[in-house]
Amino acid sequence: MKIAVVGAGFAGLASAKVLTEFGHQVTVFDKAPDVGGVWSGTRRYTGLYTQNNKGSYSFSDLPMPKEYPEWPSGEQVQAYLERYVAEHDLTGTLRLSTEIVRAELTEAEDAWLVTARRTGEAISDPEAYDHLVVANGIFSDPVIPPFEGLAELMRAGGKVVASSQLTDLEAARGKNVVVVGYGKSACDVAAEIGPVAASTTVVARQLLWKLPKKLGKALNYKYLLLTRLGEALFRYQTLDSGMERFLHGPGNAVRGSMVSSVGAVSAKQLRLKELGLVPRGGFEDIARSTVSLATDGFYDQVADGTITVHRDAEVERFTAGDDGAPLAVLSDGTTVGADLVVCGTGFHQRVPFLDDDVTRRLLDDRGNFQLYRQILPHDVPHLTFAGYNSSFFSPLSAEMGAVWTAALLADAIDLPPLAVRQEHVADRIDWMEKRTEGKHARGTNVIPFSMHQIDEMLDDLDLNLSGPAQAKQWLLPVDPSAYRGVSARLQQRVSAG
Repeated sequence: MKIAVVGAGFAGLASAKVLTEFGHQVTVFDKAPDVGGVWSGTRRYTGLYTQNNKGSYSFSDLPMPKEYPEWPSGEQVQAYLERYVAEHDLTGTLRLSTEIVRAELTEAEDAWLVTARRTGEAISDPEAYDHLVVANGIFSDPVIPPFEGLAELMRAGGKVVASSQLTDLEAARGKNVVVVGYGKSACDVAAEIGPVAASTTVVARQLLWKLPKKLGKALNYKYLLLTRLGEALFRYQTLDSGMERFLHGPGNAVRGSMVSSVGAVSAKQLRLKELGLVPRGGFEDIARSTVSLATDGFYDQVADGTITVHRDAEVERFTAGDDGAPLAVLSDGTTVGADLVVCGTGFHQRVPFLDDDVTRRLLDDRGNFQLYRQILPHDVPHLTFAGYNSSFFSPLSAEMGAVWTAALLADAIDLPPLAVRQEHVADRIDWMEKRTEGKHARGTNVIPFSMHQIDEMLDDLDLNLSGPAQAKQWLLPVDPSAYRGVSARLQQRVSAG
């Protein structure tokens, strides 16, 4: 088939590599001038590092370089993806600096017409493709809240950017900076700019639990959350294994004690009580939205006054002071300088190049994506999604999702009937919504149940790892290289008919 892939991040590149191996003619579009998605040089905020250790954050057939640190920088991850492109000879599939303006089904709905525009050039004529893979990312379209007084702030010389747009530390030097949010990007940015800014104020509507990279300064968190046991500490929609049934049944007290102990050690190590930054609720709430590591140096800077955190607060409005300087008025009654406002306030989940009719067919009445296995829509033909599952193991998850799509295109999956798939997705989204208290990112939130989702995809294909191989992952961090032969096994099966 002739296949268009929109996005050159982990999901788009994995799709290109796997689908090319199955004989398809693939073209990957990305409006950035380089590969990487969230790791692109155009979107890498200052202070960006992975949350995973390098051993678990890779494709199955290409480990991160040995010389990389335990938690690679954004620049190193992007360089790793460049190497992946070279290793698999994907350069010829790439159309970088090229934005997809529109993708529409033909009248017969048997193909896609894709209209693109290369940076600085006119819109091209539509090209026909047999299949479309949407890999534009769920962290690609940042939300800037509709702050009151935004125009007044800018007239006073203030500036508002998303965290992904703060790619230069010098933009904050000597400025009064307000960071809105308390997720990974907000805390990363605050810690990075704290030493150079005149003041750094973090406005956190809701505090999130954070986990140190090394618990007790000794135990690497990869042994806690990047294992099947760590995942099983939180209740999944279905309890598939005997260990899960034990942990959430007879062993629930033991499980609860384990989770609480981790929370207590984390809070003590990060000095959360001393700093007045203990989140509301229990540590188990860390799994409601997204599990976030504590940023190196963040709490040290809070302790020494470099960073000031206003918890349970919001920006009510922006204004200008008597001297004309930009100010932020907070809901706790505080007024702070706001020369630069950095928003780590989440992302829109949307596909702007699809028309309204197709978009309506993708979503339920609450705006959630209706995707079986986070990949296959119910009612739009010749379309799959890649990377629409926020996962701990994004490279591996993207790769296994690409294998699932390859199997679908080869008619090598025995799919349940449509009505069964629809019921499954509806139940899954209801569960997500309740579990995350609405922070399910329009049905794309998978964390912390990353391995469950990978298992489901591979079980559909009867290509999952053996029992002993999975058992190893209960106590040791998941090693993507264990999945290296999955795509080849599917290719053999398809070739054999």
